[in-house]
Amino acid sequence: MARAIHENRKTMTRRVIKPQPLDIHGSAFMKTTKCPYGQPGDRLWVRETFAESRSGVIYRAAPMFDDCEEGDVSWKWKPSIHMPRWASRITLEITAVRVERLQDISEEDAKREGFPDVVHFYELWTILNGKESWRANPWVWVVEFKVAQA
Repeated sequence: MARAIHENRKTMTRRVIKPQPLDIHGSAFMKTTKCPYGQPGDRLWVRETFAESRSGVIYRAAPMFDDCEEGDVSWKWKPSIHMPRWASRITLEITAVRVERLQDISEEDAKREGFPDVVHFYELWTILNGKESWRANPWVWVVEFKVAQA
């Protein structure tokens, strides 16, 4: 999804609220519970798969690596979770935060998530979180953002 952010196709993300509230009313919940991912105006940095070379940091999402297999390059790719802040090339600014049920995603929001439609969003969501997560229809944080620095 780093490329989708870099290309300004992804301007929104959803994260499951943990722990799930028993009963929720969106605006009341937002007044009493702070989103752990930030509030409008806060900045986030994007972590992505990367490698370090003599010339600097190389990003796996770069178009030049589209057709490369793992053994095609001499760099050792590191998972995004291990990316230090200094290596990040994209900084985001949160523009809005809201709460909704996962399955309430609209076609427009699926596009803002970087997908052509809700079906494609569902497919990746279930790969990452499991089909039971979709069926459970959890409450999610919907975090909207814009690229502040690329």
